[in-house]
Amino acid sequence: MSHSWIGAPAVFNGTNDVTGGDSVTENLNQWYQSGDQAYILVASAMVLVMVPGLAFLYSGLARRKSALSLIWACMFSASVITFQWYFWGYSLAFGPSTNGFIGNLDKFGLKGVLAKPSQGSPLIPELLYSFYQLQFCAVTGAIVVGAVAERGRLIPMMIFIWLWATIVYCPVAYWAWNANGWFFKWGGMDYAGGGPVEIVSGCSALAYSMILGRRQEKMMLNFRPHNVSLITLGTVFLWFGWLGFNGGSAFGANLRAVMACWNSNLTAMFAGMTWVILDWRLARKWSMVGWCSGVISGLVAATPASGFIPLWASVVLGITTGIVSNFATKIKFWIKIDDSLDVFAEHGIAGMVGLFFNGLFGADYIIGLDGVNNGLTAGAITGEGAAVYKQIAYIVACTAYSFAVSALLAFVIDKIPGLQLRASEEAELLGMDDDQLGEFAYDYVEVRRDYLAWTPAKGEPIDGEHSVPQGDRHGIPQHSQMLEGKAPSENSSSDHTGIGGDRHAVAMGTEHQNEKQVHT
Repeated sequence: MSHSWIGAPAVFNGTNDVTGGDSVTENLNQWYQSGDQAYILVASAMVLVMVPGLAFLYSGLARRKSALSLIWACMFSASVITFQWYFWGYSLAFGPSTNGFIGNLDKFGLKGVLAKPSQGSPLIPELLYSFYQLQFCAVTGAIVVGAVAERGRLIPMMIFIWLWATIVYCPVAYWAWNANGWFFKWGGMDYAGGGPVEIVSGCSALAYSMILGRRQEKMMLNFRPHNVSLITLGTVFLWFGWLGFNGGSAFGANLRAVMACWNSNLTAMFAGMTWVILDWRLARKWSMVGWCSGVISGLVAATPASGFIPLWASVVLGITTGIVSNFATKIKFWIKIDDSLDVFAEHGIAGMVGLFFNGLFGADYIIGLDGVNNGLTAGAITGEGAAVYKQIAYIVACTAYSFAVSALLAFVIDKIPGLQLRASEEAELLGMDDDQLGEFAYDYVEVRRDYLAWTPAKGEPIDGEHSVPQGDRHGIPQHSQMLEGKAPSENSSSDHTGIGGDRHAVAMGTEHQNEKQVHT
């Protein structure tokens, strides 16, 4: 890639290069525009909001008894990632090594990270750039933890997240965004993280789910998301944060940032409409979960593409992504891996689609809107046909590396005594909230006790005692039976008729209906 820098100098002229500048002898702010710095600070805060957005989304998609565990997993993973990024994550992703694969430890503990121009753009200092990139890694880790849904232990996952960020995320981020990364040197196009964020999270979650194993089939027969309102709220949080995610990746308040936000919205809207229509053809009803799923897949596809493609191409990208990701939700049935929250379909596959579109429709005049990257060749529409092959090679490399290394890492952790990934069968029946946290998203115990205290059972005298059994933390008879080692009675099961493993509760084909009949 050729660059024509404007604004801050490409070579920092600070008086103390080792520490990133000496604020005692020089005004280090002189090299940067306050507006650009303020914009990236706000964008960083917006991206951080995506973590609770994912927490709400995952919680709503799960059953009530495991809802809080997924919120905890998303939020605690952000703490783990923050420590890892400060400790050595930033150095491994953006250290000045020349091997093309991973950075060195020259920036260990953010050493020397202060006022020098950043890797991403000379318009912002490295200290700000490192903070912004921290949010990217935190969001990616929160996406991956969806793999533990309803059957995974939390502490082994947190250990996995630390190691995964070190040996999976950081190398792929180096490939795409470090000036010495092999894909960056190729002139590849990955605007905001189709590889490091989307493909890596989708493939890593799929690999972890494979090692973790499937949920109990009998318990899945009546599965459906427990709170669609929470799913919608999480999607709105994600959408808001994604505008900072994609808009901020222009690293300045410029026209490229505006174009990225426009492209993100167009892709999300058209993907959401497409997904809903595809679901309607099966159930003849409109789906709120389907709309949320489509919007998220559209935002994912826009992540690598929004800073490269023109507006009209975003419409095509949204429709294509809605179709491809919707049908990709069937992959988990074909390969028999319980990707319960469809992380691979919505993040991995959609990220691949967005990267491929860069090779086709990347436009040099879109890239130049930031006032920094000028005179670049882009996709096939600008006569650079080789860009398609470069994008495909990058997609294959990210997919193979992230899946293989994540699967190996999860397998090794699972074999360490005390760090088994899978919760016990009893824990899965009771729910991860009870087993892993001892807290619940919804405390029905006091409600049930109060109700029964004022509403005697039929045939009981008004002054008769009728209370929740002592020691029943849930106020649910079935859970008391589980704790006593008894199987719940058959007539106490839910009346819902969603198909096992289908988060949308929409019939997806006769093969799945037959599967349900076999289990029943």
